[in-house]
Amino acid sequence: MPQLVRQSGLAVWAQIAAALRSEIERGFDEGDWLASEPELAARFGVNRHTLRRAVDDLIAEGLVERVHGRGTRVLARGLIYGIGRDTKFTERLAASGRRAEVTLLDKQEVVADGGVARRLRVAEGAPLLRLRTLRGDGDVPYALTLHFLTGDAAQAARDYTGGSLTRHLRAVAGITLDRIESLITTRLPLPEDALALRMPRTQPVLRVKGVNACRECGLVQEYAISQFRGDRIQLSVAEPVQAAKNPLPDG
Repeated sequence: MPQLVRQSGLAVWAQIAAALRSEIERGFDEGDWLASEPELAARFGVNRHTLRRAVDDLIAEGLVERVHGRGTRVLARGLIYGIGRDTKFTERLAASGRRAEVTLLDKQEVVADGGVARRLRVAEGAPLLRLRTLRGDGDVPYALTLHFLTGDAAQAARDYTGGSLTRHLRAVAGITLDRIESLITTRLPLPEDALALRMPRTQPVLRVKGVNACRECGLVQEYAISQFRGDRIQLSVAEPVQAAKNPLPDG
């Protein structure tokens, strides 16, 4: 057992976190489980509160996560996701050796307004299809996305039930969407978004607003707002392609 030095100027919980961090980096693989918190507290000779503070530090770093009713699991090392012309998140996740899954959480017919209308370059009140999807590796979520679709893409997505949306649009309507604009910010997740991403509400997400145009016709057909877990994703930004054909609506 690592020797804890009290009154050393370094908090006991920080010494425990350093010891666990070293053990994880040396001998744990993605998906491995740590010993239970009572077992770890007994091992280090500290109370549960001190041990939990150490584990909280590792969670904040993105090394581990608590899974309700099961324990503390080692997370995958961060995935580098390139933001460029193509928007194939699912294919990129699979290419990295991870089990890529996309779950459709919600599908609604809505109308365009405000910023959504401007970015899709349609008039306010125009009919849209809105999808809400969760992307991840098995039960490890990476990103939550709102897709606002118009035109042929919206029509093709009406029977979409999950999986790669890119692949679905290509198979159903021969549509390939290219990214023409990305805006990246950070923000704290809404309670329901934090719940879906299984992350603390106090941990910021990487928020990417993307405008995607049909490669075949040049028209903007998707506006996507994605929230990525920053402890699991690194974003790599490439140069955008040329602007889409359809002009912004008046006003």
